[in-house]
Amino acid sequence: MTSIHGATAQSAYSTTATEKDPYQYQVGFGNRFASEAIPGTIPYAQNGPQKCKYDLYAETITGSSFMAPRASNQTAWLYRIRPSVAHKGITRLPDNEDLEANFLPTNPKVHWSATQLAWHPFDLPSASDKVDFISGVKTLMGCGDPSLREGLAAHIYTANASMGNKAFCNGDGDWLILPEKGRLDIQTEFGKLMVRPGEIVVIQRGIKFTVSLPDGPSRGYISEIYGAHYELPELGPLGSHGLANPRDFESPVASFDLDQTPWEVVYKVGGKLFVSKQEHTPFDVVAWAGNYVPYKYALEKFVNVGSISRDHIDPSIFCVLTAKSKTPNAALMDLLIFSPRWEVSTNTFRPPFYHRNAAVEMMGLLYGDYAGRSDEFAAGGFSYETGFCPHGVSYDEFKKATEAELKPARVHEGTMAFMLETSMMVTVTDWALKRTGKLHEFEPTMWDDLKGQFVEHLDEANADLKAAGLPPLGARPKL
Repeated sequence: MTSIHGATAQSAYSTTATEKDPYQYQVGFGNRFASEAIPGTIPYAQNGPQKCKYDLYAETITGSSFMAPRASNQTAWLYRIRPSVAHKGITRLPDNEDLEANFLPTNPKVHWSATQLAWHPFDLPSASDKVDFISGVKTLMGCGDPSLREGLAAHIYTANASMGNKAFCNGDGDWLILPEKGRLDIQTEFGKLMVRPGEIVVIQRGIKFTVSLPDGPSRGYISEIYGAHYELPELGPLGSHGLANPRDFESPVASFDLDQTPWEVVYKVGGKLFVSKQEHTPFDVVAWAGNYVPYKYALEKFVNVGSISRDHIDPSIFCVLTAKSKTPNAALMDLLIFSPRWEVSTNTFRPPFYHRNAAVEMMGLLYGDYAGRSDEFAAGGFSYETGFCPHGVSYDEFKKATEAELKPARVHEGTMAFMLETSMMVTVTDWALKRTGKLHEFEPTMWDDLKGQFVEHLDEANADLKAAGLPPLGARPKL
């Protein structure tokens, strides 16, 4: 019998555009992609031919050392209308006093904090001020310094204007951007990404991009890391699937403009800003190939795991991405999320237990309500707890959790909260402590009613001691 042919794919899998996201994406994490806006542009069986098709220029960008092991070697080849060297020179811009990159204690503009800190939602720019995405970046805290090739920074951004003919290139580290209000329409050298609240986008060190605001004023968070790249956490006993699945990450397809009008490219190096001017768009890449490519991810796609019997599992089960530090088994940065899931554990205190962690915790809220914090916490705000700072829920939350009937329940419905967790010690900027107008320290009176209830059970404890053949409480030990 002759078989009947079904169908054959005409291309590799890619996403489909929607009304809210008009762009198409390739899928996968860490893949070696190739993309052509004009078919046949990428050279056959080589990267740098003597003469590129259409008289394009071949340009490479590396995200790792040349001698990095193959598994961690990141690079890309770009075939563009004009190379990046075609500019009119680079000059220094005035310092942005709210932008910081040096978090060493020798810097008088950063400070240690032993207590919990929190910020109410940061204000959007007034309508009379035009603030684009890059101009609206302000630094809250961080550690290290870009020159050390190890460290991090936590920023917020607030903006009400698109960048127009201005691009940005970060020479210090990778940016992980989390919009909280309004979509970001991001054009990169590799193509375009539309990023909404609830999605993240990672734009690696050295990649040029510009941001437009299709929904008007926008606000969000940025996690910057120096000297490392984000990667997926190991799954261990979970096996092959779970948490953030590689297939759900999306990278752009090649897209270029024919634009010979004046542009500015702003560079950040060591936290200082510089600018170059050129007579053409930086977004003129007709085709590219490689694995050093921006990507985005919808946090709602995260596959939650948890205890289905009793007790909590450590919050590392909520890790979306991680970046390694130079210390074995200690993260430079983990991105954790707290999203809708089932809670079914029995005979268990279900809220976050009282804890003192070695890690520093920095937290934000993208949408919804999150009751796991120690005090008021709203979308567009931020919180900070240094390592070993004791924290946990208020007395009222404790009382409810210890008396509630434990039934299977949905938690964090309609909510997306995130945590930036690091093994490093973090300092807080002048701007965060003195100029936001939004800082409030946690109110310790919320824990005043956490009394020593043990003293109400002394008779019971003494009876148990007696049954065990031990002296009662308060008795002097026999010598």
